[in-house]
Amino acid sequence: MILFTGFEPFDNGKSNPSFEAVKLLPDRINGVQVEKLELPVVFGEASETIIKRLEVEIPDAIIMTGLAAGREAITPEVVAINLADARIPDNAGNEPKWARIIQDGPDGLFSTLPVKQMVSDMEAAGLKASLSYSAGTYVCNDTFYRVCNYIRAKAPKVPCGFIHVPAPKGMDKGTEFTLEDFAKAFEICASAALKKALG
Repeated sequence: MILFTGFEPFDNGKSNPSFEAVKLLPDRINGVQVEKLELPVVFGEASETIIKRLEVEIPDAIIMTGLAAGREAITPEVVAINLADARIPDNAGNEPKWARIIQDGPDGLFSTLPVKQMVSDMEAAGLKASLSYSAGTYVCNDTFYRVCNYIRAKAPKVPCGFIHVPAPKGMDKGTEFTLEDFAKAFEICASAALKKALG
């Protein structure tokens, strides 16, 4: 099983393209079942939603996704940092400022997804993609950090990481991407992750 997550709308948005694209994924990729999980845009709660699912079953790979409006490409994240510093309140009104996510946790945790391969494969399919070295300091980074911290203790060989998508066509700060483009990109990234996980 491969677990995909995306977020609910936030900051007065009517939808969130991360989960809208996840919903377009097929039920199986390379013969492996795809599970789709929508997350609240709430510090701590989003990661808890994932971890509760992981306590039931550890998947073959975990790909979390989120929106980074203002970017021009699909960007697998290289590293999560141990810092929450909210520009706006989350959907529960939390607004942490310059706070460690896990007090005694490492300063940073690297994605274990094959991020360079994913970018190469997306580019080969005609999709604009690049590596990102900052997942920000909002709920996306918080979730990325907490879930990577959990999985490295419980199942360190499971590829786990985060992909940001830009705003799609028709959305504020929109690019030429469509939701279908994002779903295609996610499927390509899933194939690379499963190849790493399963050989």
